[in-house]
Amino acid sequence: MTLRLLLGTANAGKVAELRRILAGLDLDLVSLDDLSERPPDPVEDAPTYRETAIHKAETYLLATGIATVADDSGLEVDALGGAPGVRSRRYFGDDVPAERRNAMLLGLLDGVEDRGARFVCVVALAIPDGGTETFDGEVRGEIALAPSGSNGFGYDPVFVIAGDGRTMAELPDDEKDRISHRGLAVARLRARLGGEPR
Repeated sequence: MTLRLLLGTANAGKVAELRRILAGLDLDLVSLDDLSERPPDPVEDAPTYRETAIHKAETYLLATGIATVADDSGLEVDALGGAPGVRSRRYFGDDVPAERRNAMLLGLLDGVEDRGARFVCVVALAIPDGGTETFDGEVRGEIALAPSGSNGFGYDPVFVIAGDGRTMAELPDDEKDRISHRGLAVARLRARLGGEPR
C-alpha cells in the first residue's frame, strides 16, 4: 500500500533533495504547498537537532494526520566552538539571506587558520500510531576562504568537503545526494522504508 508522506519543510531546496533521494519508492510525496490548508510552521527552539526534527515531524503529523518526514541540520565550525550549530539559519538574524550569512561567517573567520567544520543532519519520520524514528548523517570539511558554486543552498557555497576540494555548492545534485549530511540521513530513511540504496 502506498504510504502518503508529507515533506515537513518550507525549504524548497530540501523538498527537492527529499524528492530525489526517495524517488522510486512506493510513496505519495506531498509538500506543504500541496496541502489545501497549510499548517503553521513549528517553532524551532529545541536545543538539539534530534529534538527539533522530532518536534517538526510530530507537529506536522498532528496538524495534518499525514505521516511526516522532517529534518534539522546545521553547520558546526570548530573555531567557533560548534557554532552556528542548531541555530544555523537564525545565527546571524531571523531574516538574513543565505548570501549575507555566508559573508558574515567568513568575516568571523577572517585570519583564522583552523577552518575545520562539519555539516550535521537528523531526519525524523513520524507515522500515525507508529511512533517517531530518527536517522542521522554527518560530513566533515572546512570553511572556504570565499564562496564558490551555485548549486545547493544555505552554507553550501562556503563548505569544502574533506578530501574533495570542492564546496557542497559545486557538486551536481546526484553526487551531493550521495555524500551530503542530509543525503546520508535520508539514505538511512530510504532503507527503513524498504528501498535499496541509490
